[in-house]
Amino acid sequence: MGKLFKEIGVLQKGHLVEVERADLVGEYIGHTAQKTRDQVKRALGGILFIDEAYSLARGGERDFGKESIDALVKSMEDHKENLILILAGYRDEMERFIQSNPGVRSRFPIQIDFPDYTVHELMQIADLMLSQRQYCLSSEARLELQRILEKQVREGMGHNGNARLVRNLIERGIRRQAVRLISQKEIKREDLVLIRRQDLEPHAEDS
Repeated sequence: MGKLFKEIGVLQKGHLVEVERADLVGEYIGHTAQKTRDQVKRALGGILFIDEAYSLARGGERDFGKESIDALVKSMEDHKENLILILAGYRDEMERFIQSNPGVRSRFPIQIDFPDYTVHELMQIADLMLSQRQYCLSSEARLELQRILEKQVREGMGHNGNARLVRNLIERGIRRQAVRLISQKEIKREDLVLIRRQDLEPHAEDS
């Protein structure tokens, strides 16, 4: 997106600077505004992308996150011809964030809602992640993974994590497979690459 905006003359550089709360919020009064301005300076001519932006408004009255929001609002006005600011986060939390400062909503006229992945799409992501690691699922493991994903999507209330959820499940399955194979006397190549149902089933320690 940054390169596209550069080519059509909207931005001078088109680079991307991705930050989170820790990159913007300081430890004492005055520190936060300077940290935020420093990140804005790095992004001038390009895009400043703030992931989980709602975390800036989570604290109480003494939280320095609000100082960062104020600094961002001012920077957007000061550099409106040379900076694109993108805030990302869960829908409900972002709505509360926008309401936290009177100047925020008017400065973000474009709001894009990305729907969560469907179970079918999450399964495709799982297949991609597994193939990149040279693993595969048994038929029973595939059914188990689909069952887990269906439950998470149904009960996740918009916070299922999407691809991050799949990655965590796959990585947990790989770890469990390794532990399972330790006690197996004879190991074939197929055993090394195959994730079985018991490797994915939720255990008591997962809850």
